[in-house]
Amino acid sequence: MDTGTGQVDPPKGLPNAVKQIERRIQQFLDQTTPYHKERWAATALLFVLYFVRVWFIAAFYIVTYSLGIYLLNLFLAFLQPKFDPAMEADNEDDEMALPVKADDDFKPFIRRLPEFKFWYWATRGIVTAFVCTFIPLFDVPVFWPILVIYFLILFGLTMKQRIKHMIKYKYVPWTIKPDYTNGNGSAK
Repeated sequence: MDTGTGQVDPPKGLPNAVKQIERRIQQFLDQTTPYHKERWAATALLFVLYFVRVWFIAAFYIVTYSLGIYLLNLFLAFLQPKFDPAMEADNEDDEMALPVKADDDFKPFIRRLPEFKFWYWATRGIVTAFVCTFIPLFDVPVFWPILVIYFLILFGLTMKQRIKHMIKYKYVPWTIKPDYTNGNGSAK
């Protein structure tokens, strides 16, 4: 509608519609929170569909490389503790540090990037990369074997550094469920 100044006001229902869509998305995310396996299976399916598309059109290698680097970055944040023990060695008075000695109290492993956010951002990245494969602007010609080799070297060096850090500060970023059976399948 024209207000007499030559400007058109947006419809009053548009902000409400956007808020309603945001609420529905958040409601869906809240409902999917307890379903770890199903969420990751859906993300894996999206990932496979993305790679099938890239494989058959034989293009968008730079988008795939960018997606790989992004997922590697998310994975590293998922593996890292929220409070880095290397930084905590400088600040001995911080009570949130991971235990580094046998006589230290147990402090739980708190991730820098929680599992749900890891899943959410990984899925969002895959969907974004999938959408980018429909835009010809992102099809930059590159020699893809070089990108694969560079990614594998980067992955290997980064994981080696992260594993050394885990060994040095004696933390494990995953939970191993204890065995409550006595070996023959019955409970102890």
